[in-house]
Amino acid sequence: MASTSDIRKGLCIRYNNDIYKIIEFLHVKPGKGPAFVRTKLRSVSSGKVLDNTFSAGHKIEDVRVETRSYQFLYAVDQTYHFMNTDDYNQIELQKDTLDSPDLLKEGEVVTILFNTEDSMPLSVDMPASVVLTVTYTEPGVKGNTATNATKPATVESGAEVNVPLFINEGDKIKIDTSNSSYMERVKE
Repeated sequence: MASTSDIRKGLCIRYNNDIYKIIEFLHVKPGKGPAFVRTKLRSVSSGKVLDNTFSAGHKIEDVRVETRSYQFLYAVDQTYHFMNTDDYNQIELQKDTLDSPDLLKEGEVVTILFNTEDSMPLSVDMPASVVLTVTYTEPGVKGNTATNATKPATVESGAEVNVPLFINEGDKIKIDTSNSSYMERVKE
């Protein structure tokens, strides 16, 4: 058993007869009244996001997890196929267990969390950033740079990202996987 002081991003807990992963949390100590922890939880079985508040000192049941590295192979409809980089075993996961599946490209290595009790996959953690090639974007118009103007661009994985006007087709860009936002252009 853990308490609210042990809450951190990525912690898996058992709550309401389901397993949830903590996406966001905030410890709040108001001037009056007891402290509490405001959390955002994602169900690992259904993918639904739930906002919940725990009072300070509340006991929570954490789930012991194990992490393993897997390489993304390919996707068919809503099913994504991964291969263990150690023993080459393959597993299939549904699209809703992935945080940002539209940024996955073939060969990308991800970390998959497994429940140690029954070896069931709980969630997939993407790398902090990915480098993808822009496959389509409108050309930037010269003189439209008075402010930080952006335009939509489609990358090789099929995702659409807003990029600055100077980005062209064929450029490699670094994308933040937590919010699918443009970070920088990658020089080769």
